[in-house]
Amino acid sequence: MCGIVGLFAKTGEIEDRLGAYLGAMLVQMSSRGPDSAGVAVYREPVPAGSSKLVVYSADPAEDWGALAVALGNRFAACEHPMRRASHAVLVVEGDVDDVSGWIHDERPDLRVMSAGRVIEIYKEVGLPTAFAERFRLEELAGSHALGHTRMATESRVTTEGSHPFSTGLDLCLVHNGSLSNHNRLRQSLRREGIEFRTENDTEVAAGYLAWRLREGASLQEALEGCLDDLDGFYTFLCGTADGFAVLRDPIACKPAVMAETDDWVAMASEWRAIAVLPGSAEARLWEPEPGVVYAWERQAVA
Repeated sequence: MCGIVGLFAKTGEIEDRLGAYLGAMLVQMSSRGPDSAGVAVYREPVPAGSSKLVVYSADPAEDWGALAVALGNRFAACEHPMRRASHAVLVVEGDVDDVSGWIHDERPDLRVMSAGRVIEIYKEVGLPTAFAERFRLEELAGSHALGHTRMATESRVTTEGSHPFSTGLDLCLVHNGSLSNHNRLRQSLRREGIEFRTENDTEVAAGYLAWRLREGASLQEALEGCLDDLDGFYTFLCGTADGFAVLRDPIACKPAVMAETDDWVAMASEWRAIAVLPGSAEARLWEPEPGVVYAWERQAVA
């Protein structure tokens, strides 16, 4: 099962209400994934030389201010964190890998959900409706976003094991389906320096994309490589700083639908999620072809 949604804004009006629209789409997928929900929203780029990290704590009393002070003492600077439910956004100067590594080593009880200049990932166990309310999705404006509702089949129901997964700067992936060779691929990618925090097969697919991009492949090439190197059935929705891309495996047994208007591009596991968007009745509607990459991008962040 599982449900996927994605929304790419073409106008300022859609950007201003991106989170509200995405939340409405996500709620429509509740029956496909009641175990957990998560979103990746691309918004508010930080200045060059800085990185935006979203960090998760299972402790509702987490002192995010103390973490910011500790990071500021270790690195050049750290802005006061913005808390959103069980997560917090921190803007830090310095090498993002060093910052993430410090958090992992010094605060193993925390989890870095995403890092980059524009990405913010939030995810939690529970129903999508409760998730959308708890994380105040209606407040989030942005250029594009993707979301996932999970019905766990291959790993435990945990916040860390929920989607989206991010294994590269401003890169994330949500997935409906199952991979059969993820354990072998995880071993190969670890030898290439890709780290994994869960047993979820989607994190392996995200790590594969990060590795291919690091080796010089374009996003199109990296996704096309999935057709040769990933065994199983899947619908992928991959987010980057500039947009998102969709890929279904060559058999395409997992459902997917796409639609486009002058105001937006949307993708979902079922049409009912897209039907909540303004102008959906007049949208151009199609089913993504098997083994074909569909991508939408905007001007890169300067």
